[in-house]
Amino acid sequence: MLSSVSLAEMDESWRMAIERPPEASFRVLVATDGERVVGFATTMPNQDDDADRSREGAIDQFVVDPPAQHQGHGSRLLNACADTLRADGFVRAACWVHAADDKLRSFFTAAGWAADGATREIGAEDESVRLKQVRLHTSLEAA
Repeated sequence: MLSSVSLAEMDESWRMAIERPPEASFRVLVATDGERVVGFATTMPNQDDDADRSREGAIDQFVVDPPAQHQGHGSRLLNACADTLRADGFVRAACWVHAADDKLRSFFTAAGWAADGATREIGAEDESVRLKQVRLHTSLEAA
């Protein structure tokens, strides 16, 4: 799927997401190790059809560079996502994870997230590539 988008188009898309998000609650967070960016995440109102966008946020992207994993960057980034979503007024959060990515799903579940039974498939318009995902969720309210 990535081969259908040029590097220049991708660069422009991310630049616009950071500089001019569609709403104030669309955010891009980064994890750094000194001057080096080692991860990023995006948060926004939950776009799912069954979501209450005024109360439910979402982590849309969550990536930590493999050489930087297991050093606390992912946990700090996930906590920053939760804090950001909470500050934006959301009381619940969701995140779609590749169904075969046991490592990322385990990371989220160890942090208190759980599958809510929803699944979906995404991919290229010509259906040449399909990716099955499961939705995880968590409460952002204080326990």
